[in-house]
Amino acid sequence: MNLSSLKRYLGLYAALWKNSVTREMSFKGNFILWIFVEILWFGLQLSFVSVIFSQTKTIGTWTQWQMVLLVGASNFIQQLYQAFFLTNCTNLSELVRTGKMDFLLLLPVNTRFLVSLRVVDLGAFVNALFAVCVMTFAAVKLQLHPTLGQFLGFGALCLVGILIHYSLMFILATICFWTVRAQGIVWGYYNLFNIARMPDEAFRGAFKAVFTFALPVLLVSNVPVRVLADKFYAPRAWLLLLGAGLLWAMIAEWFWRFSLRRYTSASS
Repeated sequence: MNLSSLKRYLGLYAALWKNSVTREMSFKGNFILWIFVEILWFGLQLSFVSVIFSQTKTIGTWTQWQMVLLVGASNFIQQLYQAFFLTNCTNLSELVRTGKMDFLLLLPVNTRFLVSLRVVDLGAFVNALFAVCVMTFAAVKLQLHPTLGQFLGFGALCLVGILIHYSLMFILATICFWTVRAQGIVWGYYNLFNIARMPDEAFRGAFKAVFTFALPVLLVSNVPVRVLADKFYAPRAWLLLLGAGLLWAMIAEWFWRFSLRRYTSASS
């Protein structure tokens, strides 16, 4: 992509942001209510941690405040994913069902760009900020003093985690080219996000293998938090997360192109 194309897409994305802000401000009550619901759910997750550690002092090598840090990081990654991609992935089947995909395919821009980023969930950014506050509080309790390298590593690994979630959910969303409706499948994967807030050491056997290698949900939040919490982790875990991100991104692009060849207009 050359510089002029980059500027063009940045301008287009700015217009999409403006449209999203206008939409959200048209329904302020719904905007505030959804933020409140998400914060309440986050609070319940933190309460769950308190319940667990009222019965034990550690889960594997994870202490209570380390797990609070993990829950905060998991929610942070989830909310950023939700802000940029969730609504778009769940709406893909509606674009196919109603024939609006025909219009998007005719536009002189990358169709996947529009399908993936046309709507921004602004409320999720507020909830992500709340997650950052929880992580900061947990870090103070743990007396952590992360270096710049740790912050940068954490941020980079979080981006890889978001890429994995997006790639997997986008693949599931494109099943709508065969089934028309695929929201149930997409939301089914979204519910697996809850696994990411649990320490990887809490799982064993086939379950851990599936959610580490096949669907790397456990890696998405555990690996970044280990970087912040000074919990020694072999470099191969970082490489595994990076490799999973690259692999699923490539599969998602291939499956998108394959699915488009199967698409027939809703008006045909």
